[in-house]
Amino acid sequence: MAARGEHRYLFIGGLHKSGTSVLFKILRDHPAISGFRETGVPEDEGQFLQSVFLPARAYGGPGVFGFHPEAHLTEASPLVTAENRTRLFAEWSRYWDLRRPVLLEKSPPNLIRTRFLQAMVPDAFFIIIVRHPIPVALATRRWSTATLPALIEHWLVCHETYAADRPHIRRLLEIRYEEFIADPEALLAQVYAFIDLPPQPARRKVASDLNDRYLAEWRRLQATPEGEEVIQVIRERFGDRIARWGYRVEA
Repeated sequence: MAARGEHRYLFIGGLHKSGTSVLFKILRDHPAISGFRETGVPEDEGQFLQSVFLPARAYGGPGVFGFHPEAHLTEASPLVTAENRTRLFAEWSRYWDLRRPVLLEKSPPNLIRTRFLQAMVPDAFFIIIVRHPIPVALATRRWSTATLPALIEHWLVCHETYAADRPHIRRLLEIRYEEFIADPEALLAQVYAFIDLPPQPARRKVASDLNDRYLAEWRRLQATPEGEEVIQVIRERFGDRIARWGYRVEA
């Protein structure tokens, strides 16, 4: 991407409903950071403000896109060209304040595109936020016709793809949504240290009870015969894979 030497680039990724938007908006409030705002696209996401690569909606959108191998982009993509670097900067820079040293972009599918974005911007910084798959699945099904087992599997496919890519990323901070909502200021201090900026208190409230609401919904579902059958399928098919991320099927 053009003009790299003048700026630090920061990308946020994480599945839809993982907390990327609230983190993005808090960081965007920092006087040294420019993030997209009032663009007219959903959540001011950069995936919708460029023409170099396809957004998640081209692959089915939330809860679906990660099942498409072509949605996973790496440095091997033919899209990694000098021409496309210039085009990407030109398109995104229309919405950035280039007087600020840190230029911020957030899109959920960045989770499976870190290697591609690093190839486009070799000195970029990445923050990936990971949230418990149960709340993510329950929240996402409001946008999707996919079943709960399919949404859980999508979470796993995307995060396992990211985990395979993770060793290739030079400047990466992985955070847990659960740690973020438990102590936002402590986590933000880590973020600002990571990108070498002075800390700033959050100007926005971070809700601390959203996971509890979804886990309560999960328990209510489990108390029904139909729901228990679905959850048993999830437990048998995906329990071990979920556990590798430090989470449990039982709410």
